[in-house]
Amino acid sequence: MKKEKLLLWTLAAINFTHIVDFMILMPLGPQLMRIFEITPREFGLLVSSYTFAAGLSSFMGAFVLDKYDRRTIMLWVFFGFFLGTLACAFSPNYIILLVARVISGLFGGLTSALILAVIGDVIPDERRGRAMGLVMAAFSVASVFGVPFGLFIASLSNWHAPFLFLASLSGIIFWMIYKYVPSITAHIVAKQSKPSPIQVIKRVTSNANQMRAITLTIMMMLGQFMIIPFLSPYMVANVGFTDMELTYIYMAGGAFTIFTSPWVGRLTDQYGKVKIFTIFMTLNIIPIGVITHLGATPIPYVLLISTMFFVTSNGRMVPASALITGTAKPENRGSFLSFNSAVQQLSAGFASFVAGLILAENINGELINYNYVGYIAIVFSLLCIPLIRRIKVVDTEAIANIDDSPDPSLVVEK
Repeated sequence: MKKEKLLLWTLAAINFTHIVDFMILMPLGPQLMRIFEITPREFGLLVSSYTFAAGLSSFMGAFVLDKYDRRTIMLWVFFGFFLGTLACAFSPNYIILLVARVISGLFGGLTSALILAVIGDVIPDERRGRAMGLVMAAFSVASVFGVPFGLFIASLSNWHAPFLFLASLSGIIFWMIYKYVPSITAHIVAKQSKPSPIQVIKRVTSNANQMRAITLTIMMMLGQFMIIPFLSPYMVANVGFTDMELTYIYMAGGAFTIFTSPWVGRLTDQYGKVKIFTIFMTLNIIPIGVITHLGATPIPYVLLISTMFFVTSNGRMVPASALITGTAKPENRGSFLSFNSAVQQLSAGFASFVAGLILAENINGELINYNYVGYIAIVFSLLCIPLIRRIKVVDTEAIANIDDSPDPSLVVEK
């Protein structure tokens, strides 16, 4: 179990850097909009460029991820992510930053699919909820430490500093991948012709269960990423927060989800994925409705609502990810999860871009129409509940047990 825990902590660290890299841009929004003199629409494009690029790379990754050792391809992908983050750190203007975000997204998008594929290969279904809870606690740590720390060093220096911090951290995590992620090749079917891109697409699109899982992903992203990218600009422009006070939102939400994420994982294994998802998705619409209608509001009340938003958002993702991972067999799990990750990233990018089109600024600099964005998000969120009941787990066993590996290289082969 020790090797399994080290593996999960490494995957959580990868997830942490990927999430902070994506999230840090959103609370930096008020600063970037002032410095580059850009509109909400242009800022929405800056956010969505990462997710569109991640979606494209994930789609292309669906054709290759199941052909190679998980460890080898993860090392290459994370090195590319490091280079993209470094490019963001040295971007001198809006256009170059936009290009750098695309590069980061191209590699960052593949990490999500690889993390889920490794968990699916190594962790059996009865423990997958706990594993997902631990790895997704990285979101909480990113919120309570990564994003506030990034904002803090940005306030001391400039907006480039958080990306330099992430690039430095990525070097350490690259070593962790080399040390603790096993060579997993059991998913590679020996002496079998590799499927063409068309065959990979047909294999997913012809599977009704997997298509329902992908549709669930789309609905969840539309229900969340119309809200999240503009949360920080809205809090500053409409609610009365300062740039530094934004850190309270992420610290409070992250601090709670550090504890609730593993707890939700245990609940998922104990009571079932569908039941736990339904509870947290239903609760999630409450803070969405409140947040998108806030005006000038005392900080404690805002923190109560925003923390509920973080906790319930994370709570719905843990069982959903565990369920979606189990809809594919080992031999095509990487392809399916990469395909699903592509849809997830593209949906998130589309959601933030559309929200940017709906939102506008009034003469006082306040954002308007955020309430309409909230109504749309609530509708998509509610549609997820009947949909998840139609998704079935088809794979319950792990194909690898890293604790049984005979040597330090942790090689797991068929």
